[in-house]
Amino acid sequence: MSDMVPVDYLVIGSGIAGLSFAIKMAQRFPDRKVLIATKADARESNTKYAQGGVATVMDFGKDSYKKHIQDTLEAGDGLCNHKIVEMVVRQGPERIRELIGWGVRFDSDSTGNPHLGMEGGHSVHRVLHHKDTTGSEIENVLLDRAGSLPNIVLWRHHFALDLIMEESACQGAYLYDQLAKTIEVIGARATFLATGGIGRIYGHTTNPPIATGDGIAMAHRAGALVRDMEFVQFHPTAFFHPTTGQSFLISEAVRGFGAHLRNTTGHRFLLDHDQRGELAPRDVVSRSIAFELMASGQSHVFLDCTHLDTDAFKSHFPTIHRKCLDHNIPIDRDWIPVVPAAHYLCGGIAVDGLGRTSIANLFACGECSRTGLHGANRLASNSLLEALVYAHNTYTCLSSHPLGPPPKKIPGRRYKNRSVPVDPSLIEQHVHDLQTLMRNKVGIVRDTTNLQKAARQLQTHRDKVSGLLSRSAVDPSLYELGNMIDVAQLIVSQSLQRKENKGGYYNVDHAEHPTALK
Repeated sequence: MSDMVPVDYLVIGSGIAGLSFAIKMAQRFPDRKVLIATKADARESNTKYAQGGVATVMDFGKDSYKKHIQDTLEAGDGLCNHKIVEMVVRQGPERIRELIGWGVRFDSDSTGNPHLGMEGGHSVHRVLHHKDTTGSEIENVLLDRAGSLPNIVLWRHHFALDLIMEESACQGAYLYDQLAKTIEVIGARATFLATGGIGRIYGHTTNPPIATGDGIAMAHRAGALVRDMEFVQFHPTAFFHPTTGQSFLISEAVRGFGAHLRNTTGHRFLLDHDQRGELAPRDVVSRSIAFELMASGQSHVFLDCTHLDTDAFKSHFPTIHRKCLDHNIPIDRDWIPVVPAAHYLCGGIAVDGLGRTSIANLFACGECSRTGLHGANRLASNSLLEALVYAHNTYTCLSSHPLGPPPKKIPGRRYKNRSVPVDPSLIEQHVHDLQTLMRNKVGIVRDTTNLQKAARQLQTHRDKVSGLLSRSAVDPSLYELGNMIDVAQLIVSQSLQRKENKGGYYNVDHAEHPTALK
């Protein structure tokens, strides 16, 4: 284990949350060191895969803060924090102007005004986008800007093993250099978790393979408050492929553009469940599809774009059009096979309006955090906005207070004494078993008996993996497995505590009618 590396701010994660926070701190304090650690390549993050865009009020003639607030509250099904919703919505335009000033290019119409898309749950067009690769556009601009600041250091392929805790405060983190195979001890005055989502625990997901809930698991082990983990949002329209793994996302904006969901007979079944049809919130659409698949025994449904203007579709969604062609699906003639997939976690590490967790010196932002904005179900394209606002709020909080003292002492860990290699095939089998368990027993539609069975099976997994961790050499894939089990246990335990159906959580035992959507 190396000697301690002191930094002022340690940022774990290189998506929109981590990068925007790091840039602001580095620009404001050029004499302070900001270290960004990411376990993969810096460009690999949940942000990169955000197709739809950023929701904010731009056209004050047709839209208003009041409308955006109301749409968010309705999607959250009564569990949003109203003050947080109002804060995020009202800060939105300023944060977007900041992004544009940094170089992010959003699409505009023929008059030069922003082209605003429509997505499920929104009452008006308000989603800014860059074609269907908005997240990638933002990620690239932020990375370039971070790279231009000399006091930002970016460590790629550094896996965060655990937070360093001393006297109930966070003092930094232990990072594993996956190339040098050494453990770095990072002492930080403030640690900022921006580690993204948890989709990989379900296998079928729109998230990249790195989405293993590392930040949530680390914070939970350190004693941080974690809330609302039962609210896992499934994206209704991931491209259906019979194998497991990351699924290609068919953006919410495609339904906003006018696409129709149909079953195998061609029936637009969504209208049987909700008068808003394809523009209903994601939880309603996902459950509609789940019930349709249960009733029919089919593996997927279809998204019909054949009635749309093909040239306009190609202009707005070039990546989706290209991907469909790669799978021999011309969208002007064939329907796209789709199925819900794990997409976004509405819960996470509990934070206040400034991004502060229940642990001193530890902050969290983005999908790993639970702010109160989303409630029981995230309104489409509110997540990038949330990350921008909270990164700014944490920056404001830290920049308005004197810099705290550096860590005086870093407690030792015995990672170096663990020398037994672990069989990769054993880890793969554990991951496969975990994903199968979560899909079958903790998916879109749940019941108490299966949740209880899942709790017992997860404890068995936990016992086995704890044994591997205690005697094996440091292996990021093994730590990811441990983190995924930690997160799965939180989802199950908090699901069992919930006694009513709300938003993304649906238990048939709590429904008046087993196929009711509300």
